[in-house]
Amino acid sequence: MAQDIPNTAKQWNVTTQDGKDGFNALQFSEKAVPDVGDSQVLVKLHAASLNYRDLIITLGKYPFHTIPDVVPGSDGAGTVIAIGQHVTRFKPGDKVVTLFNQEHIGGPVNAEASRSGLGGAIHGTLRSVGAFNEQGLVRMPENLTPVEAATLPCAGLTAWNALFGLADNQVVAGQWVLTQGTGGVSIFALQFAKAAGAKVIATTGSNEKATVLKELGADHVINYNETPDWGAVAKNLTGGIGVDHVVEVAGPKSMAQSLAAIKISGVVTIIGFVGGHAKDQPGFLDCLTNLCTVRGILVGSRAQMEDMCRAIEANPERLRPVVDKKLFRLEEVKDAYEYQWSGKHFGKVCVQIE
Repeated sequence: MAQDIPNTAKQWNVTTQDGKDGFNALQFSEKAVPDVGDSQVLVKLHAASLNYRDLIITLGKYPFHTIPDVVPGSDGAGTVIAIGQHVTRFKPGDKVVTLFNQEHIGGPVNAEASRSGLGGAIHGTLRSVGAFNEQGLVRMPENLTPVEAATLPCAGLTAWNALFGLADNQVVAGQWVLTQGTGGVSIFALQFAKAAGAKVIATTGSNEKATVLKELGADHVINYNETPDWGAVAKNLTGGIGVDHVVEVAGPKSMAQSLAAIKISGVVTIIGFVGGHAKDQPGFLDCLTNLCTVRGILVGSRAQMEDMCRAIEANPERLRPVVDKKLFRLEEVKDAYEYQWSGKHFGKVCVQIE
């Protein structure tokens, strides 16, 4: 299928890395469309979604390598408009979703793959047209819109890896899963766990959001502002045994409660640190005395993402991504960043590009 290739692309860049300019470090411009390498695919991007990582890169708080003047954005979905001469996986007209770590194809993540993240080490998705290696793209699930599909690369895949990434300790029917908050990873984890037949305990600081979590299938919801010792409460809800899986997104401030909730031989998967740091945070002995597995993950592989996309296509209603009701245009990316930073969102904050 022939596709029109534009001469220029609209894009954002992070112009400083010290954080002094805040979100004003984001600058919008129009540049020439990049050349397509022999193994690359040129994609007309239709949508992107935001992650906490994107925000802290702009604020100078990201602890990993970021190239100067990077095009931000970890997630994107679009249409292939041109391919390099060695490309075999895609053709013009194909609908695709970006893989976050462009070189994490399968198996455990290694050092090289961990340094291939979009919007940090490699130019990302907050632009109208981008060139990506063919290995760093996945076919878009047919039942999703581009906006919905754009939520998958980081939040969706991270939640999938958290629940199904350990071959000998995957979530199965009847188990208990604890999720935290109402961000993208937590909502996906709730949906994936329920689809697998697990029981879910969700936490939130808002009674209004608690109602929506229950509508999404949460069996129990605990307001952590009203119940500071929510870990013990969660454990009691399981009959005192403890939860099988904790999807830990808040970081040091909530880890003590996650350990209080986990059962013997359970798994705590550490995703991020959106809750900030704490003076007194759990350490080595806390993990040892709770007799659990604590693992950190960095999103997931292309093989896992392809598995996840097949599951989404097979369960079109149960696994439909939750997109925040406020949708932004590409020109409004600064507003989108401010909105996500405010914490007012529910699910994924998305940007409609073209």
